Amino acid sequence: MSLRGSTTVSDRIFACLAYLLPLLDLIVLVSAPLAITNSFLTPLLAIIALPLSPLLAVYFSLGGITAFVVFFALFLLVVRNENIPHFIRFNVMQAILFGIVLSLISILWQYVFASLLGMGFLTQTLFNAIFLGMIVAVGYSIVQSALGRYAEIPTISDAVYMQVR
Repeated sequence: MSLRGSTTVSDRIFACLAYLLPLLDLIVLVSAPLAITNSFLTPLLAIIALPLSPLLAVYFSLGGITAFVVFFALFLLVVRNENIPHFIRFNVMQAILFGIVLSLISILWQYVFASLLGMGFLTQTLFNAIFLGMIVAVGYSIVQSALGRYAEIPTISDAVYMQVR
């Protein structure tokens, strides 16, 4: 669906680039649990993480302050800027929400479930589901953005539409 007119090739490229951020967050979240439990998804994680390793080093430098600054910069300078095409703002906001969901999962894991569940079968299943679910959501969003369409993901897209005017 194209709500606000047609999209240019540069709009599609910038919309796709926004989804690198949740991929970086996902790699950091699931890399340790999947590597420790020796999941069947560890080779796929390595294939995704290897080309993104320079970005990972920069994005998570200074103990996560860089990620925090990037979040606010994208939100204030892109999502809230009505001079930028709606298509780009929509996709950037959706990528930010994916990152927020991953951050909430990380906080819950770190402070609530890690001590309760340990590193057993349930943990491996949980992190496999998180990894596969986020890869599918981000992959779908990238493909839709590359085609010039809005990626409609239930609940997430509704929240994005509320934020992006």
